[in-house]
Amino acid sequence: MKKLIRINSRDNVAVAIHPLFKGDVETVDGITFTIYSDIPSGHKVALRDISKDEKIIKYGYPIGAASEDIMQGQHVHNFNIHTLLSENAEYTYDKAAAAEAMEEAELDKARWKDKVPTINAYRRKNGKIGIRNELWIVPTVGCVNRIAEELEKWGNENLGIADGVHAWTHPFGCSQMGGDHETTRRILADLVHHPNAGGVLVLGLGCENNTMASFRTLLEDVDPDRTRYLIAQESDDEIRDAKALMEELAERIRSDRREPAPMSELVVGFKCGGSDGLSGITANPLVGRFCNDITAMGGTAILTEVPEMFGAEQVLMNRCVSEDVFSQAVKMVQDFKHYFTSHDQVVYENPSPGNKAGGISTLEDKSLGCVQKGGHAPVTSVLGYGDRVHTKGLNLLSGPGNDIVSTTDMTAAGAHMILFTTGRGTPLGAPVPTIKVATNHDLAEHKANWIDFDASPMLEEDPEQVTNNLIKYVLDVANGTRRTKNEINGYAEISIFKDGVVL
Repeated sequence: MKKLIRINSRDNVAVAIHPLFKGDVETVDGITFTIYSDIPSGHKVALRDISKDEKIIKYGYPIGAASEDIMQGQHVHNFNIHTLLSENAEYTYDKAAAAEAMEEAELDKARWKDKVPTINAYRRKNGKIGIRNELWIVPTVGCVNRIAEELEKWGNENLGIADGVHAWTHPFGCSQMGGDHETTRRILADLVHHPNAGGVLVLGLGCENNTMASFRTLLEDVDPDRTRYLIAQESDDEIRDAKALMEELAERIRSDRREPAPMSELVVGFKCGGSDGLSGITANPLVGRFCNDITAMGGTAILTEVPEMFGAEQVLMNRCVSEDVFSQAVKMVQDFKHYFTSHDQVVYENPSPGNKAGGISTLEDKSLGCVQKGGHAPVTSVLGYGDRVHTKGLNLLSGPGNDIVSTTDMTAAGAHMILFTTGRGTPLGAPVPTIKVATNHDLAEHKANWIDFDASPMLEEDPEQVTNNLIKYVLDVANGTRRTKNEINGYAEISIFKDGVVL
């Protein structure tokens, strides 16, 4: 049984696939050594003696430097590594690397020529597809949250909508200053436009800053046949009136039927949360292979979590399809670094305690594993927070690493579903189907009520076959023949990014 893996031939550390014990003699890539101390699964071990201040290499890139001399066979972790990151970094556009990425993408496209799978989806009036046909309640302000939740419960008990009624409650829509108010409005408007919603009730209070009139102006070309509005203060019985509007929407939703559409019309978001030392070895590379395939088919992928690109951002920048896209990617990263420093925070205050327990030592370690969800696909577009996708291929989306904020961000951008990799496990779900991909088999078994797909076979089986299995799983979810665990459990929520004063 293989116990260690060396990810790249340049690496001076290997990762334990299974726990190692003091005194064990192990061999990896022809290097034989004795384990110096017990090492948990997902953690790193030195393949040779490493001097103080020498760079620790994993994934073929530095993940930090040794803070002390490290002996061959010794546990390598945050207690003997320090980050090399700083708030200032310079970036260059590597045209040769970009050209190589685009050539590789052309080979991927050739593999999928005339082989793009078909899904069955709901065709909306604007030509977009939805993979669910739900009724969404979108509050303009947090003051009506409890009303929205009461209506959600009633709708699920009485309207007979197979895909369900969902209220996307939040605490904002009023008393926000600066850009936060417009950020809230944009995210809520994006949700109203989302094609997985067959109908939307926009629920307002009446005195909030996000007035119904101004919000409707922001919505612009929303389908009037599938959108209803209610201002609670203007109704003598808001529950009664809201139910009547929901019944109108439900009647339309129940008449909708799925029809064939190419998989190339799918928009898929990628996220990792509760990562461990195997995230960058199993689940994230698997999702990266899926990213290569979906973009080669002509589909759209979204990668966000900008703070978890720090230390690996040049890898993505080297794949930008043009200098203009590269410049936008640089600005996205620098703007997020400025967000940290403007709040007197360092950019490398990461990974989390759970990440460290799972074997991740520095932010570079985490980031180099994180960006593998983008595979080797060229970066075709860079989106601001609250923007909706408009370009096929791999899109970089500005947003934080926080799980709920970033999954909401990708949903608002237009993701039909999200592939969410995890090594520690998490129950949360986005407003769209959220496929949880476990990095290790123990998690997949232990939290089978949370986990949808086990990526651990990437260690022992043909990666292409595992990728095909994931594609089949995605097709089943897109077709509505399979529900994700977050859907089954009813775990779905939103959170909106804020960076200012609340009155």
